[in-house]
Amino acid sequence: MDEIVARSIARWPNVPAVFGWLSLDRRGRWRIRGETIANPALREFIARNYEPDAQGRWYFQNGPQRVYVSLAYTPLVAHFEGDVLKDHCGRAFRPGALYVDDGGSVLVEGMGTIALLDDRDLARIADEAQRFPTLAAAGVAEKYGFVPEPTP
Repeated sequence: MDEIVARSIARWPNVPAVFGWLSLDRRGRWRIRGETIANPALREFIARNYEPDAQGRWYFQNGPQRVYVSLAYTPLVAHFEGDVLKDHCGRAFRPGALYVDDGGSVLVEGMGTIALLDDRDLARIADEAQRFPTLAAAGVAEKYGFVPEPTP
């Protein structure tokens, strides 16, 4: 969490949370009210301050205010940068098990959660995908303890 964010929380501890404004799409793009956030500095600020609460609702800490994120699928989207797997926030993602869901999406378990593999990287692992265990998409959120559509 950015230091300026931590200071603002201490200064204004009771700012109401925001729901329904910010979302994460299946390619790891942040969207405000459906519009992709184009500003790189804003995307990086959101990514640095993105985490789950105790109920599994993922949010961006915007100063003293939590902005809860609606998830198109999983709370993280993984992609390859060279041979390194990273999440959409730019952090290294250490993979564990790999799954294919019933819709053909590839999911990467690791670091205590699950990430959707960016569809632009599917060709890279296509030859191995038939060896991945299958997983029902409808049960992913419950199994990994996250809330796709956070509410107050």
